Amino acid sequence: MRYSVLDLSPVAEGSDTRQAIANTVDLARHAEAAGYHRYWLAEHHNMPGIASAATSVVIGHVADHTTSIRVGAGGIMLPNHAPLAIAEQFGTLATIHGDRIDLGLGRAPGGDQAVYHALRRGMQGGDRFPDDVAELMEYLGDAQPGARVKAHPGQGTHVPVWILGSSLYGAQLAAHFGLPYAFASHFAPDALEDAIAIYRRDFKPSRTWTKPHFMLAVNVFAADTDDQAAYLRTSVQQAFVRLRTGNPGKLPRPVDDIDAEVGTQMRQAVDQALRITAVGSPETVQAQLTALIGRYQPDEVILSGQIHDHAARVRSLQIAAEVMTTINNQRAAA
Repeated sequence: MRYSVLDLSPVAEGSDTRQAIANTVDLARHAEAAGYHRYWLAEHHNMPGIASAATSVVIGHVADHTTSIRVGAGGIMLPNHAPLAIAEQFGTLATIHGDRIDLGLGRAPGGDQAVYHALRRGMQGGDRFPDDVAELMEYLGDAQPGARVKAHPGQGTHVPVWILGSSLYGAQLAAHFGLPYAFASHFAPDALEDAIAIYRRDFKPSRTWTKPHFMLAVNVFAADTDDQAAYLRTSVQQAFVRLRTGNPGKLPRPVDDIDAEVGTQMRQAVDQALRITAVGSPETVQAQLTALIGRYQPDEVILSGQIHDHAARVRSLQIAAEVMTTINNQRAAA
C-alpha cells in the first residue's frame, strides 16, 4: 500500500512564512528518502498559519528540490479558479517535471465568503464544479478537433486528476467521472463510511481508471513515547479550537495540559473531529494505523501531522514510514 504526505506548510508560532516554506522543502526531501509516494500541498486562504495558499507555486518549488516523489495538490479549490488557468499552471508543472505532478480538486472555497469575493469568484451563481472539472480534464487531455480554446502548456499532459471531498457529493462526482477519490477524513470524518460505499458502488470505469481507487487521510503524531506524541498533538488541537472559534493564527506551541488550555469540552469536540488519527510510540501508531486500514480498506493512505517543532515533525514522518513498511510486509505475508 502506497503512503503519502499531506502538508499544509504550517507557519509555527515564533517563526515566519519563509521558514515554513523552507521546512516544507526539507520535509519533502525526507519524505522522498523515506519512501513516501506523493507529497501533496493544500490551498487555504487568509490563514496566517498556512503558507501554501499559492499552491501551484509551492508545488513547483518542492518539485525543483526533489527528484522522484510525486508532488501535487491536495487540493486546488476549483471554484476559486478558471479551469483554463489551472490547466495551464499544472500543464506547465508537468512540462517541467514530467510525470510527477498530481492535481487533486476540491469544491470548498478554501476560505470564507470574504475570501471568495476577494478572489473575484463570488459573482458567479450556481454550482459549476462538475462542469469545471470536465472542462479542466479536456484542457489536460488530447487536443479536440475544432476546440476554440486550448491549454498551452497543458494539452496532452494528462496530469492525473483526483477528486477530494468530505461529503457524499465528492464521492458521487468521483464515481461519475471514474476518478480516484481522496476523503478529508483527517478533519471531517463524519460521512466517511457512507462516502466510501457510494464511491465504490457507483464507480464508472474511465479511460485511466478501470476500478475505484480510494485514499484515506490520517493524522499521525509519532514519537519515541506515547506521552511525547500526545504532547506534540496539542499544537493542532489548539489550532483547531482557534479556527472553530474564529481566531485562526500560527501553529501554537505544544502545551503540557491541553484541557487546561482549551477546556475539556472543547478538546473532546476537537478530538471527535480529528478522530482519524494515530498518535503515540511506533508500536502504538502501528496498532492504530493497522486498525484504520483494516476498517476502511483504503487503496492508499495519506498522512498529515502539523507539529510545531520541525525536527519532531521530520522524526514523526520517519517513524510513520517505518510503521507503514512493517504493515505492508505483514499484509504481504498474510
